[in-house]
Amino acid sequence: MYGMRPGSSSVSLAAQGSQESVPSVTIRVMIRIHRKIPVSALRLLLFDLDGTLVDSKQDLAQSINAMLHNYDRPELPVEVIADYIGDGAPMLVRRALGDPEDEEFFNEALRYFLDYYREHKLDRTYVYDGVLEALGRIRAAANGHPLTMVVLTNKPVAPSRAIVEALGLSDFFPQVYGGNSFQTKKPDPLGAQILMRELGVGPEQTCMIGDSSNDVLTGRNAGMWTIGLTYGFAPHTLEEAPPDVLVDTPAELAEVLAARQETL
Repeated sequence: MYGMRPGSSSVSLAAQGSQESVPSVTIRVMIRIHRKIPVSALRLLLFDLDGTLVDSKQDLAQSINAMLHNYDRPELPVEVIADYIGDGAPMLVRRALGDPEDEEFFNEALRYFLDYYREHKLDRTYVYDGVLEALGRIRAAANGHPLTMVVLTNKPVAPSRAIVEALGLSDFFPQVYGGNSFQTKKPDPLGAQILMRELGVGPEQTCMIGDSSNDVLTGRNAGMWTIGLTYGFAPHTLEEAPPDVLVDTPAELAEVLAARQETL
């Protein structure tokens, strides 16, 4: 999907013996840097939730399909629903219904989905492997310097906060903001701008981290730095809106953001 970053390398190791040879092994550095981030200057990290910190697609898909079944509509594959995630609950439901013109029906279906999801949001949702460790490394690397981590998602704020708390993320994210916390959703920069103003930091001190073009565009629109994650729900959209830094795993994210004394 992506080529190697500038300055990255592939290392081929081969050893030759008198009797046999050892097969070559290629090691690739997969962090891709499109624009260098002054990591030591960062004071605010804004994290997306779904596809970034947690894998919630099974519960979201189950809730969408329960809604579709309730209205005698065919269910959708999980991966199709996952591709609809990222722009908030209303858009998720609208896409699943094929953009219905009947607004009364749409609003009824949206309420059904939200009520169902409220009860099933934690059935199979889990924190991605390595995320808790990565967050711990990032926080430890701040080494006493001010560093605030906040969740900024398009998911409604009530289930977002409940998920963060239930899955042990609230220690890192005491502040969680959802798609209904502000007048607009990502990629509109309003929410990010309000948070920066309230926390007294500038865009050059802030980084938006997420798995989709929505997150990258939010960062761009607010003048912030951006990091994209390819392990989430919508990595293909990052080709349309490349982030400043692109990583494949939570460990690589920690490698980037834990380098507090360097400019990456």
